[in-house]
Amino acid sequence: MASLFVKNDEAAALAAEVAELRGVTKSVAVIEALRKERDALRPPLQPKGKSLIERMDQYRNGHPLPPKVREADKAFFDRLWGEPED
Repeated sequence: MASLFVKNDEAAALAAEVAELRGVTKSVAVIEALRKERDALRPPLQPKGKSLIERMDQYRNGHPLPPKVREADKAFFDRLWGEPED
């Protein structure tokens, strides 16, 4: 297990104070504070604004599927494999 040693009196005092106020250990107080800071600094996973459904609809409207050329039914596959038609 990795260890983190902070040789700073102010950091130790702040960790102890937050831990006491929250009723947790200093380790938990430090971990939660660092996670909160990390999450605040990371860019959001989903851009603000349009939902995923709206963005997918916009993409599909800009990139439509090609038109259907022919029907792919049993007779089509029979002809494709050279089998006699029923």
